[in-house]
Amino acid sequence: MNTGIKDIFEKQCVVFGCGNTLMGDDGFGPAVMEYLQAECSLPDYITCMDVGTSIRDILFDIMLSEKKPRQIIIIDAAYDPGKDTGELYEIDIDGIAPAKANDFSLHQFPTTNMLKELKEDTGVDVKVFVVQTSGIPEAVAPGLSTPVKKAVPKMADLVMRLVCQ
Repeated sequence: MNTGIKDIFEKQCVVFGCGNTLMGDDGFGPAVMEYLQAECSLPDYITCMDVGTSIRDILFDIMLSEKKPRQIIIIDAAYDPGKDTGELYEIDIDGIAPAKANDFSLHQFPTTNMLKELKEDTGVDVKVFVVQTSGIPEAVAPGLSTPVKKAVPKMADLVMRLVCQ
C-alpha cells in the first residue's frame, strides 16, 4: 500500500488516521492505519496515511489542489458521554455545532470547517468515523485501552467495506 504524500492527490480514495500515539486512546487512528497496512489488501486506487495531528494542514493542501480524491475517510477518536468505550460511530460533519467541536479530536476547528467545504464545494465524499475513548490522558501515556484496541480490526473492516464496494 502506498502512503506517500503525493498519493493523496493521485488516488480516488484517501483514508487518514488522526491522533497522537503518545496520548492513550487518541492513538486509535494511527493504530487503524498500521492495521490496514499490515493485515489488509487494499485496491490500488486507495491510500492510507497516518497523519498524526496534522490533518488540518493536509486538508488545506487538498482544498488548494486542482486534483482531489473522490472520497476521504477520516478515522479518529472522540469522547461522547452517551457512548461506550470502544464503540464505533460516524460523525455527521454537518451536525457538528461549534459548541460541540471540542468534544471531537479532529484536531479541531477550522478542521471541521474545511471538511464541510470539501464536502459541499468540491463534491468530495467525506466521512468521519471515530471510536469512543475512555478519555485522553493529561500526560504522556502511550497505548490504547483494551476496548479501543479491540475496536481497531472492527474499524479496519468498516473501512474495507466502504472502499471496496
